[in-house]
Amino acid sequence: MHRDLRLDNVGRRYALRGPWVLRGVDLTVAPGTLIRVEGTNGTGKSTLLRLLAGIDAPTEGRITGRPRTAYVPERFPSALPFTPLGYLTHLGTVHGLARPTAERAAGDWLERFGAAAYARTPMAQLSKGSSQKVAVAQALLADSELLVLDEAWTGLDEDARAELERAVAERTAAGGAVVFVDHDPRRLAGAADATYAVREGTVVRRAEEGPRTAPAGPQVLVEARAPVAGPPPAEAARWISAAEEPTPGTHRLTVPASHSDIVLRTLLTAHPPWHVIGVGPAAAADDGEAG
Repeated sequence: MHRDLRLDNVGRRYALRGPWVLRGVDLTVAPGTLIRVEGTNGTGKSTLLRLLAGIDAPTEGRITGRPRTAYVPERFPSALPFTPLGYLTHLGTVHGLARPTAERAAGDWLERFGAAAYARTPMAQLSKGSSQKVAVAQALLADSELLVLDEAWTGLDEDARAELERAVAERTAAGGAVVFVDHDPRRLAGAADATYAVREGTVVRRAEEGPRTAPAGPQVLVEARAPVAGPPPAEAARWISAAEEPTPGTHRLTVPASHSDIVLRTLLTAHPPWHVIGVGPAAAADDGEAG
């Protein structure tokens, strides 16, 4: 994503003289950012996400800087005349992949979300949770610059929810942007760069509420030396649960195990790169060991 996506004084209604669902919306989505959208049912959250995804056009105002976008809708049409593998392979070819490459990528994403066992089952026979895995995989299959997720975690099992969080981390670390709605306030708690609330047809940016907190779960300890004085790169900082600098330039970072690969990759590909000294269970911090 090379430039900002901007909504300037955007409004949306679904009939010529119908009520305004949204009006006067000003919002910027920058490359590499994670944005949460909140609001009660019926306030226009899904309409805002459809505008961001390019599914709906604004009734008034302008949207500029349109990136390549992938979208997981709130309601995915699961009764399609495909198998998951066939559907994802078809989408891959639509995105310009050669068919063997598309089929390989489709299989990889189904494997990541624990859906490989029913890759060749007709989609109409899948459970709601299994269909949701296909819905998520179809959005991640494309190398999009903007990923828009409307309640994408709903219906997923615990492992698949963690995998989607990992995919979000990968996308933002690679410079893409992610905008999401989720009913669980703990979802990616503290990791968002900005939170917008949709209220009575308006969109307002919520003030920051204290320091970020990284996702819960098993933690690992990363010990690394910075090439120059300063904190870890911002792309890694969002996923760090705790940090200390026992000696100048040496950092001990506690990181969720599910996101440790993202943090390590970010450190190693920084300019200039960090030197990773060791990686081990976070409990090793009590013994003064890094792995």
